[in-house]
Amino acid sequence: MRWLWVLGALLAGCGGATPAAEFGETLFQDARLSDSQFNSFSCATCHATSATPDPDRMLAGYPLKNVAFRETWWGGYETDLLSAVNFCYLGFMRGVSPLTREDPKARALYEYLVRISPDADAPALPFTVVKDIQDVPAGDAGRGGAVYRAACQTCHGATHTGEGRLTTFASVLPEVTDDYDALFPGIPRRLVVIEKLRHGSFFGVGGTMPLYSREALSDEDLAAVLTFLGL
Repeated sequence: MRWLWVLGALLAGCGGATPAAEFGETLFQDARLSDSQFNSFSCATCHATSATPDPDRMLAGYPLKNVAFRETWWGGYETDLLSAVNFCYLGFMRGVSPLTREDPKARALYEYLVRISPDADAPALPFTVVKDIQDVPAGDAGRGGAVYRAACQTCHGATHTGEGRLTTFASVLPEVTDDYDALFPGIPRRLVVIEKLRHGSFFGVGGTMPLYSREALSDEDLAAVLTFLGL
């Protein structure tokens, strides 16, 4: 069975069952948290757990230190932690059905998030979704290369070849935009890329890409990476 590995993890170690928080940390790092065989994302793909994340990474999601006790998540859209988790689980990790409170995976993940949340009064964080997609001025290509490596390369791999990409479902950039004229007739290619970056997999554009808020990716960095990609 697909989830026999869960049992193995729970029973691992000399002392018997693995503590729930430790098992939750394992789930956090593992794409098999999702029940889809086509998922390649883990929670760690988009979220750091340290208050001072790697400066060379630009992740779509906030660091999750102190996440457990915020009053709201997703910029106020979600008011329940499990619902906030399921937003990712269903929207980006190809989950077939939402995690429930009785699910051992959900319970273990919760224990891990509590463990990395020492501040019970941690405030909600802003998450500004760009509502209406608009073009941006040309940016600095040199800066764009750094943005690509920090924000895009983990999933999409090297430009032109896709070498090192997370999954074959991740498109090769910028070559995939050659198909956009037929797929999105009359819409400039760079606007399609902006749509994908700002709205992710929503609105029928395709894929399972997470969205980048203004806090995660500024308009200046967006402009830079577009210029770097030759768009």
